[in-house]
Amino acid sequence: MKKSHDNRLAELEREPVGRLLWKYSLPAVVGIMVMSVYNVIDRIFIGQGVGPDAIAGLAITFPVMNVSAAFGVLIGVGAGARESIVLGQGDKRAAEEILGNSIVMTLLFGTAYIALFALYLDPILRLFGASDTSLPYAHDFMLWMLPGLLINNITYSFNNVMRATGYPTKAMVTMFIGAGLNVALAPIAIFVLHWGIKGAAIATDISMGVSAVFVMHHFFDKRSLIHFMPGTYRLRWDVLKPIMAIGAAPCIVNTAGCVVNAVINNTVYNYGGDSGVAAIGIFTATTGLIVSFIIGVCQGMQPIVGYNYGACRFDRLKRTFWYTTGVCTLVCALFSIACQVIPLPISRMFTSHGPLLAASEHALRLTTWMFWVVGFQIVITNFFQSLGEATKSIFMSLSRQVLFLLPLLFTLPGLWDLNGVWLSFPISDFFATVVAVVLLVVEMRKITRLRQATPLQP
Repeated sequence: MKKSHDNRLAELEREPVGRLLWKYSLPAVVGIMVMSVYNVIDRIFIGQGVGPDAIAGLAITFPVMNVSAAFGVLIGVGAGARESIVLGQGDKRAAEEILGNSIVMTLLFGTAYIALFALYLDPILRLFGASDTSLPYAHDFMLWMLPGLLINNITYSFNNVMRATGYPTKAMVTMFIGAGLNVALAPIAIFVLHWGIKGAAIATDISMGVSAVFVMHHFFDKRSLIHFMPGTYRLRWDVLKPIMAIGAAPCIVNTAGCVVNAVINNTVYNYGGDSGVAAIGIFTATTGLIVSFIIGVCQGMQPIVGYNYGACRFDRLKRTFWYTTGVCTLVCALFSIACQVIPLPISRMFTSHGPLLAASEHALRLTTWMFWVVGFQIVITNFFQSLGEATKSIFMSLSRQVLFLLPLLFTLPGLWDLNGVWLSFPISDFFATVVAVVLLVVEMRKITRLRQATPLQP
């Protein structure tokens, strides 16, 4: 068994980068895309089976769900990156300490935010833009989703750790289990049992529960490379600090996303009513599918970059980054072109309601004409995370949403009404890309200096 574990780690340092990135990224991409496809299908079920007002209600829940996801990625992304680095340094005991501390923090955070949501659900939904029409749908969905928020965090966070410790295929299977059950259960709950929007939430709870059991079984299995060990559950700041420092970037992004979504929902409602909010829901679902692909590729990149950084293999680190950047930029460019050429067929997947179709078609065209640079931004942010560069990762993450998008959302609608909301996205993408290029040049020069000061590795 030890030989198998050693081989699992050795491939991160010796296997050709292109093949290794494919090996780690494909399961991650397939797994996360399966989940994203389910989310899109779920919205299609809700739009076609419940109605356009339900899509608007679902759009209101996105920022609330992002609050939960923020705590999930704070631990999951940070723990995954730290596992890769310490395993690259050959410290298996430190990897087990990270695992034990991570599960305790996930449970503590989950209990806290579920209690908060349960006590103040309707005021929170109002804050994020719920109207009298959309509030009942948003309330029903979130009320039944509350138990699933913690379960989802356990699944996501430790699925990420599973991948980072050398089990990319098994991590993919985890996502298949949850998504497969979701796709099967959601239409039954909505169309057969007539449970409406709450049926989609119940189906998600059940599916994520099964996935969580699968993930936890892996880490309780002593045959796994890294597994739960006695004595690792006592919280230690020296273990938690680097986890949360690395995970802070995606956590802040999700939290900032809540604020941005609240501003978007309220601004769109002021200028376009519930139809505009529903159009945002369609925009979020479609772009989320592509972003999920990019994140999947970056999840495959992360253990390779983290391990080789810990092992001082800077040549492999750079090659992995450029491979990843090329793939992600190509995918985003193709999606951007599709939204310019066929926005109406994309919108028709979610609704046949005339006003919503027109609003969604127009929104997709305006919001995505600079989307081809988004992959580049996400890769750079994840690259910094993989290196443990928390400050740069946080700044890069915030540059698009807070530094550029929020000010544009406050100013452009006053000039161009609803079009100002849509145009805020491509303009912020442009400026965030300029920031990304500057930070990347500085980081690559630093890596080059480290490479020159490090003896050649065998």
